Amino acid sequence: MSLFQPLVYKVATEPHEFELIHELNHRTFVEEIPQHRGNTGRRLVDRFHAENTYVVCMAASELVGMVAVRGQRPFSLDHKLAELDGYLPRGRRACEIRLLAVEPRYRKTSVFAGLVLRLVQLARARGFDLALISGTVRQLKLYRHLGFEPFGPRVGTPGAEYQPMMLTLERFEECVRPLLSAQESGSPVFSFLPGPVSIAPEIQDTLREAPISHRGEPFRRLMGEVRRQLAALTGARHVSLLLGSGTLANDVVAGQLSLQPGKGLILANGEFGERLIDHARRWRLDFDVHQRPWGQPFEPAAIERELEGKAWLWFVHCETSTGMLNDLQSLRRLCAPLGVDVCVDAISSLGTVTCDLRDIAFATGVSGKGLGAYPGIAMVFHREPPSARGNRLPRYLDLALYAREGGCPFTHSSNLLAALSRALDGLASRYATLSGSPCRLATQRRACSPSPCRAPPGAPRWRSSLRRRDTRSPMPAPTWRNETGYRWP
Repeated sequence: MSLFQPLVYKVATEPHEFELIHELNHRTFVEEIPQHRGNTGRRLVDRFHAENTYVVCMAASELVGMVAVRGQRPFSLDHKLAELDGYLPRGRRACEIRLLAVEPRYRKTSVFAGLVLRLVQLARARGFDLALISGTVRQLKLYRHLGFEPFGPRVGTPGAEYQPMMLTLERFEECVRPLLSAQESGSPVFSFLPGPVSIAPEIQDTLREAPISHRGEPFRRLMGEVRRQLAALTGARHVSLLLGSGTLANDVVAGQLSLQPGKGLILANGEFGERLIDHARRWRLDFDVHQRPWGQPFEPAAIERELEGKAWLWFVHCETSTGMLNDLQSLRRLCAPLGVDVCVDAISSLGTVTCDLRDIAFATGVSGKGLGAYPGIAMVFHREPPSARGNRLPRYLDLALYAREGGCPFTHSSNLLAALSRALDGLASRYATLSGSPCRLATQRRACSPSPCRAPPGAPRWRSSLRRRDTRSPMPAPTWRNETGYRWP
């Protein structure tokens, strides 16, 4: 597998991640370092597994690095070193770092530094200010470079010797300041993530305002104004605003589809298309799936064949997991003569690219991401007034209840609404700046001092379908360069 695979750091939570951890544990601490006896299954479950928190680095579906932290005594060092507390400074809250392992071909990359940085951030968030390790004698120079200080005699067995070492939070920050986040070190921060996004100062000001009652007339006027702004942006006839995330919005759409007769078709070519399948299964909808590999475009002819006899189509417009922009207009044209309702997850495309939702049965969006406001407001755009049969649904997911109550049947946040309204006010000029200045991204990149690198042959690329402009939509489409990736220090 290429070293250019995107690296994802996270806390392990899924069963398949733990299985990969057991396998890497065996390869490292049985086959490479003879610390434990091997087994035919080639998997090693740590004796403290149930108490460990694992920070892992994933390259696609491959586990390329891991490290575990545990704060419960006795530590493994308690069993190896008598009177452990006698070596430690008083007044500290200690944790033990163990099972640091990186796949050999990733050992001269940023994986090790990334694991250590995220581990220390996790430990600090949990209130630990002293870390203990049993450092392999093969890497003592590296551990000292990170600020670890040896104490006590070496432990272990011949061929698997370890040096007890400790690291204070202050010492770590002193030794590895360049690894700390740009925000902590005082450098400017530029977010290239789909969310959360950087919030403009004038939008931040709305959260300092006193909240107003969601039952009062000022709030109703604000709600009405935001709905009008969103309708003008997308061409949608109706939009309901709920407190929640995009997942909530998609659950609302699934609930509405459960009230309609007929079978549907769900398209998936990435993580969030697969989530739509999960939504539909949980709602026990009747549907088929048309699935493509992640980042691969859909073939219209194949979809057209599968649309025969279907009542609705549901797909993701901009697939956040890969950057793939699926062709909304082409899919709409396929569905129109067949009388198939189009439903679209526009969460990552709304406010970013052309997003014409006229005649779309249901679409979802959020207040964060492309719109540039705070997360917390889920949007459901709909072509028709909600079905009166919505009383079969949970109250919070019943669009008909929102319609009957003027869009606000439950407690809502005036501050989040005001932030969204202000973001929508400035969206046209902000978007014009983005699309009219192709060097803006490069300027921000240079300010962060990454080194540009060409994408390797066969690496996934951003699709150029964003280049087309739909003049019927109130928002122009930007032009993106798709040949260059960036390697960050």
